[in-house]
Amino acid sequence: MIRLSDEYISVIVCAAHQQFGDDVQVWLFGSRVDETRRGGDIDLMIEVKHRVANKPHAASEFAASLQYQLGDQKIDVIIDDGYERQPIHAVVRQEGRRL
Repeated sequence: MIRLSDEYISVIVCAAHQQFGDDVQVWLFGSRVDETRRGGDIDLMIEVKHRVANKPHAASEFAASLQYQLGDQKIDVIIDDGYERQPIHAVVRQEGRRL
């Protein structure tokens, strides 16, 4: 179970496809995948099969787009393009939920 409405999921996935292309996978992780918790920011991992040149810029641009569409929400975004993998990427795949 995840604590995110179907409307939010639809907006997030659609925005990810628009910005990153058809090969995108969107993962939700953190407090929003724990039904015993309340509130919390929206933590997302964007997984793509192509290289993203400036991941911090792309992540902040994506978060800003979502904030515009969803309203005042704290949204954190990380990107895994297969290059420079970090331990958090494996944790998200184990503990997160694919949208």
